[in-house]
Amino acid sequence: MKTLEEVFETWEAVIGLEIHAELTTLNTKMFCGCKLEFGAAPNTHTCPVCLGLPGALPVPNKAAIESIVLAGLATNCDIEKHSMFYRKNYMYPDMSKNFQTTQGPIAFCMRGHLDLEVDGPAAKERYRLDSLKVGESNGNITRTEDGYRAHVGITRIHMEEDAGKMVHLGGGEGRIAGAKESLVDYNRAGTPLIELVTEPDLRTPEEARLFMQKLRQIYLAIGISDCSMEEGSLRCDGNVSLRRRGTEAFGTKTELKNMNSFKNLHDGLAYEICRQAQVLEEGGVIYQETRHWDPSAKRTIVMRVKETADDYRLFPDPDLAPYDLSDEFIEGVRAKLPELPDQKAARYSATFGLSAYDARHLVDHRATASFFDECMALVQAEDEGSKFAKPLANLVINDVTAHLNANPGVQLAATPLTPARAVGLVQLVADGTISSKQAKQVFAAILDEDKDPTVIIEEKGMKQVSDTGAIEAVVDEVLAANPDKVAQYRDGKTGLMGFFVGQCMKAMRGQGNPQVINQLLAQKLQ
Repeated sequence: MKTLEEVFETWEAVIGLEIHAELTTLNTKMFCGCKLEFGAAPNTHTCPVCLGLPGALPVPNKAAIESIVLAGLATNCDIEKHSMFYRKNYMYPDMSKNFQTTQGPIAFCMRGHLDLEVDGPAAKERYRLDSLKVGESNGNITRTEDGYRAHVGITRIHMEEDAGKMVHLGGGEGRIAGAKESLVDYNRAGTPLIELVTEPDLRTPEEARLFMQKLRQIYLAIGISDCSMEEGSLRCDGNVSLRRRGTEAFGTKTELKNMNSFKNLHDGLAYEICRQAQVLEEGGVIYQETRHWDPSAKRTIVMRVKETADDYRLFPDPDLAPYDLSDEFIEGVRAKLPELPDQKAARYSATFGLSAYDARHLVDHRATASFFDECMALVQAEDEGSKFAKPLANLVINDVTAHLNANPGVQLAATPLTPARAVGLVQLVADGTISSKQAKQVFAAILDEDKDPTVIIEEKGMKQVSDTGAIEAVVDEVLAANPDKVAQYRDGKTGLMGFFVGQCMKAMRGQGNPQVINQLLAQKLQ
């Protein structure tokens, strides 16, 4: 098959996402009082309502309605005051009542949008981006200094209930195909679930990945879900089709079902784009079907022919009255909106002078953003302004994030690294007590030994020597011991500066101030 870059020379991908999020921060299910609890013993949180037994009537969860309105407001949606629930009929064991309660043509949240900042390697997937000047627009994108901004429409966010969990035994991959038997756990059946459907505005797998990441940040910020892709509380279906560049008509789409990681979403879409291009260029036909991404084989596999809306026989649920949301209810929910990731990133840039890149990466995770805010509150309390914003941002983005990534499941608040210790470490580098290289060692020691940075420096004898007289004596010794290299440097081989600095640092056991060493060497080598 051709590479993605080669395919994009002649084909344009049209991508839309359907992102499902369970409202895991609620206590009970959507239409009954059964407890929400991941990992509970199978079929221990069920009742006549979520099992669909005859005569059982659903009662809507008001907190779930508040959550979806909150999600709509956070994604620039119009909140529809009048909407209703429908029955989506299908025969499958994961829903014992043989229908799913969902919303019809009018959802609680309609006509929203999000803007994506695409830069770095992610921007390279966009076809001929370099042909645009900064500030110039083409379709739904606008060129920026570091990449481009993509405006992505949101068709709707609707409320529905999740299905039960099927476990297939005896098959090679845990799928129903080839399995000897299947088990069903109805604990998840009836869990409040919101589904966001985008417009077909995405054009690259990277844009799809970034959209899902951004939506996850928003849902975490407003506190409606834990968004755990490992536990299935955040899932994504990707719809993709191809059309020849310069044409407007959509091609036949395929759906990649239940992408459970950002990497799988990107890689699955990239493969499917290349696969469709090969089929079309060989004179084949793309069928509307649902496909499964196999990350081990790195290919998509047909699951079933895609259903149409008619197959589900949607009709209004006779057990649930239509909704009429009041202005007071909507405004009450709006008042609960916290500072959203984009707003927080803008504040970091405006208040602390951080670059858009640094600000955006600080808000990637709620824990790191909160930690940075606590650090900045400390330095501002000491009337040191924002001069430590950049080094603190670097510490959080690089060292703190790397530690958390290397230790999955570890909560930042539970580590020995407190905001006060982080600020203290940055201040020690700023005043020349330790070098930036030594700061890496002190950072690791804080996490390992649970001690303040000043204590670690004293105990390990790491205090940096900045005394000009002491350093000058070492510089003179190094230059005197290497006359041949001094001559070579003065003849134009300036790369030897690194050698001289290294020899001085070695003589001072790594405790010499590299800035002072560089200054003195430059003076004496003139």
